[in-house]
Amino acid sequence: MTQTPDQYLTPEESADVEAALLTSPEKFLTRLTISSQRLLQKIAQESQVAIEDLSHQQIIQWFENDSKAKRERGDDAGTLKW
Repeated sequence: MTQTPDQYLTPEESADVEAALLTSPEKFLTRLTISSQRLLQKIAQESQVAIEDLSHQQIIQWFENDSKAKRERGDDAGTLKW
């Protein structure tokens, strides 16, 4: 499973979701959940806590820091690529 930092799903994950017996809205939610899990793992790692110990404040702070990095150093500085 290869993945660059700006990918939300690997090609394998995307293909697995597409092949799943789900409706389009369910596939969207599945993709969102998989990418959210990956992002939460990154936030937990950077915060040096277990993922289950992350608080909503830590998640908000991480998003604020990512946004600030992009504002100050350009879009490539942030983790999230919109």
